Amino acid sequence: MVALNLYAALASFLGTGVEFVEALTIILAVGTIRGWRSAVGGAVAAIVVLAALVVIIGTPLVQIIQTPWVALIVGLFMLLFGIRWLRKAILRYSGLKSLHNEAESYQDEVERQKKAGRRSSGIDRFAFVTTFSGTFLEGMEAIFIVITIGLSTSNMTYSIIGAVVSIVVLLIVGMLLRAPLTKVPENTMKFVVGIMLTSFGAFWVGEGLHVHWAQKDLSILYIAGSLLALSWILITRSRAQLQTKQAAPSETVRG
Repeated sequence: MVALNLYAALASFLGTGVEFVEALTIILAVGTIRGWRSAVGGAVAAIVVLAALVVIIGTPLVQIIQTPWVALIVGLFMLLFGIRWLRKAILRYSGLKSLHNEAESYQDEVERQKKAGRRSSGIDRFAFVTTFSGTFLEGMEAIFIVITIGLSTSNMTYSIIGAVVSIVVLLIVGMLLRAPLTKVPENTMKFVVGIMLTSFGAFWVGEGLHVHWAQKDLSILYIAGSLLALSWILITRSRAQLQTKQAAPSETVRG
């Protein structure tokens, strides 16, 4: 059970980190152009609202997760969400989809803030709303991850701890560097979280359908290992096919 709780905390840590790297990019751009007081204020307000949602929604659901139909619904949502992240990561690793560029996103936001006009005295409403909405929207996916992982382990504590640690670490690093976190391996994090969420989802769909897993909760680790192997096969095959297609035109020209 301890291993499963640590697995849940890690998934929550990485999933929240992926979302808040993008939120931090917005905060840094707004703070640099329009002032840190309003930028940080908007972000903190959003985090408080998101934390309240976890407590209000997540805690009561933990009490009823053992109900088969609840487990099935939670598992389906987690499975679909995890597959979406895993698919994106596989496409990016394969070279079929471009990697997300935080430096480019930062510059785009900086230009948008410059075009917004003069800063207002006191709390800059435009800056506050920008960071609040950006943090809230990015955080909603993180909230989904935290709640569903907490439900899947019937223990919200480890999931919340993973998310809180992730947010604190990112905020400290971001404020110290005052630059977008371009070196954060976002795609790798999304790949790992995609596997974790998909494995959790598959397990809980099985629970909802009364599947008797051979090793009970440890089956999640076996599912994750199988997904990792399958994903790596897909990436390798896709890379090889892409390289073949790219090489074909040059060979035709030579012929």
